Amino acid sequence: MTPAERTAAYSPSSMIGGNLAPFIQAYTVQSAAAYAANPSFQALAYGDRPSQTIDLVVPQSDEPVPLHFFVHGGYWQQLSKKESTFGAPDTLAQGIAFAAVDYTLAPHATLEHIVIEVTTALRHLRAQAPSFGIDPARIIVSGSSAGAHLAAMATLALPPSEQPAGLILLSGIYDLRPLVDIYVNDALGMDMAAAKRNSPALQDLSHFPPTLIGWGGIETDEFKRQSRHFAQLLDRAGNVVETLEMPARNHFDIVHDLANDTALGQWLPRLAKAKAP
Repeated sequence: MTPAERTAAYSPSSMIGGNLAPFIQAYTVQSAAAYAANPSFQALAYGDRPSQTIDLVVPQSDEPVPLHFFVHGGYWQQLSKKESTFGAPDTLAQGIAFAAVDYTLAPHATLEHIVIEVTTALRHLRAQAPSFGIDPARIIVSGSSAGAHLAAMATLALPPSEQPAGLILLSGIYDLRPLVDIYVNDALGMDMAAAKRNSPALQDLSHFPPTLIGWGGIETDEFKRQSRHFAQLLDRAGNVVETLEMPARNHFDIVHDLANDTALGQWLPRLAKAKAP
């Protein structure tokens, strides 16, 4: 494809008329409601920067509980944990703890540094899990769009003994090479070598946890292709992977099905139970 064609192919808002405002507003309003309904949310620092924090809430339980660790999207340069806790109420209702991770946005951090931050956050929370009543063997990581990419890269950076019990990757980009000469890269400043280093699809996938790869029916063909291709690569490497298309969902609202009573929402407790003691 030409740069102009790739620009269109990697502009998910083109499938919804270009107006993201209603979706961002929904994230913001529903996340504010989640904080208000759960005053036990606590902020955990995994580094020295203000952006290097995790917001965590844990349900009451006499036994260690699973954890849903969510990584937000925004093309590595938008959004934060404060718009990312909307899934907490439904997650808590299933007896599963919820965490939303913040990371430094581009251009204030390179993509490689962002990957390191998310990896550090996941490792930090896993190490501290028992003190919060969380079972470190039942951490499920999910991510949307850029968050799916970061969830995959963080998992690949961890040794098998520290990897999550499962992943839910939604509408992700797993090969970054098509982004190098389009608008997305303006803030990231990747060259082709950096794009290759930070592409999950180009890494050794021989040790990867059970994974669901999902996408909305209202996505560009290129986002769908990237998801299907990464699933094929995981399968060829001998991993447990399944795919799911949500026909009525788009790139921005599919995240609302992560923890509710839908075909997608059923995956969170399923992955958590797979590692149950």
